[in-house]
Amino acid sequence: MLLWWALHDIDLGEVVEHMRAVRVVPFIACVVVATLTFPIRTIRWQYLLRPDGEKLPFIPLWHATAIGFMANNVMPARAGELIRPYAARHLTGAPFMTAAASLVVERVMDGLTLVAMFGVAMFVGGFEMTTAIGPFTFGNILVFVSFLFAMLLGVAVWAVHWPEVTLNIGRRVLTGALPARWASKGIAALKGVFDGLDVLREWKRFGIVTLWSFVVWSVNGLAFWLGMVAFDLPVPWTAAFILNSLIAFSVAFPSAPGFFGVFEVVTRVTLVLYGVNATLAVSYAVGYHLFTFIPITLLGLWSLSRAHLHLTDLRTAHAEQEPVEE
Repeated sequence: MLLWWALHDIDLGEVVEHMRAVRVVPFIACVVVATLTFPIRTIRWQYLLRPDGEKLPFIPLWHATAIGFMANNVMPARAGELIRPYAARHLTGAPFMTAAASLVVERVMDGLTLVAMFGVAMFVGGFEMTTAIGPFTFGNILVFVSFLFAMLLGVAVWAVHWPEVTLNIGRRVLTGALPARWASKGIAALKGVFDGLDVLREWKRFGIVTLWSFVVWSVNGLAFWLGMVAFDLPVPWTAAFILNSLIAFSVAFPSAPGFFGVFEVVTRVTLVLYGVNATLAVSYAVGYHLFTFIPITLLGLWSLSRAHLHLTDLRTAHAEQEPVEE
């Protein structure tokens, strides 16, 4: 439905012409830089995921990262968010719940980083807080997302610094709501979550994760900007970072495989605010999305074969949601 809305009044022949006219060198650079964000994410994950305090090797975590993001591209509802820790467990032996909890911290850090970058880009780029994007203003988006991620970080910090209190609350809730067998498994899983939140106890490590979070999203924003240069979009560089943040917030919720539709609609609406013609905006959205989709999908499939896993294994893992093997 969203993809239809993005394309319903667009001449696809013009889209093809815009894509043929793209500047090749900056577009290739755009695709390379966008793909570079995934190994950078893996480096950050090494600081986030340290079961028993040990740093995990880069290559197995890289394969897990590639498999997870590939799964997001080919399976619905952000299945890669569960498949990535499943692959990490298979490749490194890290407990599933610990790996999954580290990704919760990763998403919270992503949100807070994007809020900061979004705010700076708005201030530098001249947008007012009252500028509307669909039914919301930039101010609405900034306040809501800031509150959401700050609240999630606060809950995580509470849980990791007062684990016994949190565990007692969790134990009471689980034993009251579930049969004894499932409650005991849930409590065991909750203990694994605390290991995944361990980074919040160490300020130095947390600072390094924060730094790498800004690197990840700065590189991603650079990829958006290179794509804008390739399509000769008449927009300031700050547009890349505003678009970067808005798309990241939009695709955070379960959606179609590869986020097709959501990506195109948000890109079109945002670029039109800058005065970009709707057809050119959609051409950029389709070109950027398609050509940055392909490399990580192929890399993920290659990593899948190296890990001796199959897509059927991933579907099974997603369906079961790996609740409690610890």
